[in-house]
Amino acid sequence: MLAIRDFAVCQADNDETLIKIWLGNYRSANTRGAYARDIRYFRELLDKPIRSVTIGDMQAYAATLDELAPASISRKISSVKALFKFALRIGYLQLDVAAPIQLPAIPDRLAEHIMSEEQVQRLFYCLEGRRDETLLRLIYGSGMRVTEACNLCWRDLAERGEEGQITVFGKGGKTRAVLLPAPLWQRVIALRGKAKPESPVFRTATGRKLDRSMVGVIMKNALLRAGLPLGFSVHDLRHAHVSHSLDRGAPVHVVQQTVGHASLSTTSHYAHIRPGDSSARYLKS
Repeated sequence: MLAIRDFAVCQADNDETLIKIWLGNYRSANTRGAYARDIRYFRELLDKPIRSVTIGDMQAYAATLDELAPASISRKISSVKALFKFALRIGYLQLDVAAPIQLPAIPDRLAEHIMSEEQVQRLFYCLEGRRDETLLRLIYGSGMRVTEACNLCWRDLAERGEEGQITVFGKGGKTRAVLLPAPLWQRVIALRGKAKPESPVFRTATGRKLDRSMVGVIMKNALLRAGLPLGFSVHDLRHAHVSHSLDRGAPVHVVQQTVGHASLSTTSHYAHIRPGDSSARYLKS
């Protein structure tokens, strides 16, 4: 019986098949799409088979990205490094020429994406329609990702006394349960009407589920009406959930479980970028 590694080697007999198998390891369609675009750009630029790529080619490729922002450079190089690492692991390559390429240092801009509680409330006040207000309140109140909220169906909701529980199918195929306080729970179930269990919670006028782009438009319009910076995104409501929960004393492990962070250090990072105290406050200005 063939091992998984042997099976991958047998299947990956050319670059196109290698890339297809590699992309198949990622559950998220958004991740697959981003990686596919990065690899397509890389291959078009070098115009040679993957097995013929040298360390010099990799260095030349990295040099062509200098005009981009550090985050974009990091993502494009990371995509190529991930592909070459996979190719080495399954035996398609004998040497990973992408391994020596270093990722650029990326400034930590998380603090710039944390909305204040006052800004969040202004945003909610300027939302038009019960669906839109409930959607953004749920993303903030539960810390859900935008895609997770869009994919939510009525069968994923369960009553727990006056409160409620939602089952969230998250990033990487991981599932988590999130408790909703009574006021938020009542807002959500008020949207149901006669919807069937398999129907999306947040629907368009034609009954289809909302997608990320539609939610982005809802957010942008609300920001405009509220007079808030247009640089904020829907995902920043998730950032706000983590930051505000920690500010109000929520245990870091509870916040981690609620939002579905893979690592406790990811959640703890929010406490560092918005500290509650600083030695600078004890000095005379």
